[in-house]
Amino acid sequence: MFRSLLVAAAQRPQAPGGPPRPPPGAGPAAEALEAQFSCPICLEVFHRAVGIAGCGHTFCGECLQPCLQVPSPLCPLCRMPFDPKKVEKASSVEKQLSSYKAPCRGCSKKVTLAKMRSHVSSCAKVQEQMANCPKFVPVVPTSQPIPSNIPNRSTFVCPYCGARNLDQQELVKHCMENHRNDPNKVVCPVCSAMPWGDPSYKSANFLQHLLHRHKFSYDTFVDYNIDEEAALQAALALSLSEN
Repeated sequence: MFRSLLVAAAQRPQAPGGPPRPPPGAGPAAEALEAQFSCPICLEVFHRAVGIAGCGHTFCGECLQPCLQVPSPLCPLCRMPFDPKKVEKASSVEKQLSSYKAPCRGCSKKVTLAKMRSHVSSCAKVQEQMANCPKFVPVVPTSQPIPSNIPNRSTFVCPYCGARNLDQQELVKHCMENHRNDPNKVVCPVCSAMPWGDPSYKSANFLQHLLHRHKFSYDTFVDYNIDEEAALQAALALSLSEN
């Protein structure tokens, strides 16, 4: 993400003889203008902007696409449910992008916001600044290999019909609407994805299990400042208390 990386580079103190700071043209006013017309997901100037009718938030068309692939999409910014059929091209935003100009924070040449992305990607000064951005270094080096079989704990598959890409809330809603009277015993996909889960255990009443055991999301409950064992025990205790 060019903008966030360049801002980080601009804030670093420069040693004598080091790379120059961004030119005066890339001042607070220019940054404010770009921020006003930047996608909340990619943090770059809008590209093929689209707007959500319900909440009015605007995103790049490509950035919003993953949200449109789930049965009950939520706005990535405010989490309000919306109808994917009511996502429309943000024509007024596109007109403004073609009208407003801002200086490139690399070479200071003024270009329209609509052309800023393509200009930045080819600007030699920007590429030079990018090369001087801080490199990512792990806080604690490790020699452990990265696991290749990490389970997906964000979305789940319906154990009744195989519907995919359901988060925990959508899984509950889907099963209540479509499988309320299904007598089959099934494996809970939420439990089986967790470290303590048994992938072969079938719930006698899966709907009641969902409603009572999974009233919270494990991923949002976990405190990453405590160790894994403590987090596991705390999650187990809260989960069992719901029964």
